[in-house]
Amino acid sequence: MSLRMRRAVSLLAPGLLIAALAAPARAVPPDPEALVTQGRKLSLAGNQDGALALYRQALALRPSLFDAHLGAGIALDLKGDYAEARTHLAKAIELAPPGTSDLVLGAMGVSYAFQADAKDAAVYYERLFDEQVKQGNLAGAAATANALGRVYLESGIPDQAATWYQRGYDTAMKQTGMPAREAAVWDFRLKHAAARIAVRRGDVSAAERDLAAVKAIVDRPDGADQKPDYFYLEGYVDFYAGRYRQAIAVLEQASQKDPFLVCLLAQSWEKAGDRAKALEYYRKVLAINSHDIQNAFARPLATKKVAASEDPVHHPHRHHHHVR
Repeated sequence: MSLRMRRAVSLLAPGLLIAALAAPARAVPPDPEALVTQGRKLSLAGNQDGALALYRQALALRPSLFDAHLGAGIALDLKGDYAEARTHLAKAIELAPPGTSDLVLGAMGVSYAFQADAKDAAVYYERLFDEQVKQGNLAGAAATANALGRVYLESGIPDQAATWYQRGYDTAMKQTGMPAREAAVWDFRLKHAAARIAVRRGDVSAAERDLAAVKAIVDRPDGADQKPDYFYLEGYVDFYAGRYRQAIAVLEQASQKDPFLVCLLAQSWEKAGDRAKALEYYRKVLAINSHDIQNAFARPLATKKVAASEDPVHHPHRHHHHVR
């Protein structure tokens, strides 16, 4: 303590000095943005309740915090509380800073995909597509069109899926100066979608023709990096063609980090009659906490299957016919 401070303290009455020393330090309020950052970490780790508590704390301090509304919407979707999720996502759209339309409109589209509600998802994907085209972001618009195509397909509406996958391809082809390699990737994507659409329509022969066309691209010297996507496609066609053991053999070579593929593998095991193996893969789906189309069409089914298996009054075959 400096000489000046000692003199000042000596002038204080003894009671005032004791009170001053005993007074608690004023609490510093938490930083809302730091709470959101921590909430994201908890959400990715699977602790959605913990994440929501932090997002709500952040919103109590700053009600107009975009990232907190977005994070809360994502966590609620992963919990299965879709209506409440959309109230936060709608607020995030209202508050969205410039340059975040793709993030927040896409998140709302995904939210509806969790319930296979392609009609309402399309409202947000089409809005984003139109914005991207207007901005000249044709690559982004093409990707958005493909995303909507996938939502339609996995919602059981293959004709609309075909329309949007074609629109994605046509939009991508409008880019000037596109390298031949990138154009080949878009050709691959269109044929990949065509095979999935055909098998969902029940036309296995057409699906196999498209599958062969995709295989020809993969077998080219510059097509090796598309091989994982080919395994996904072959397994998809096998599953919807009723060839469950073949689907399992192929899908086990595909990415085990993609919840959609893991869920497709789980369904294949279930259709093949091995419920224990199916449950193993359904549980793996629930360990993935991404907020994307892949999880939107995997997590709800996996949640139902795991919950049914843990129900003490569950009959082993009661839900078998619900496998999609």
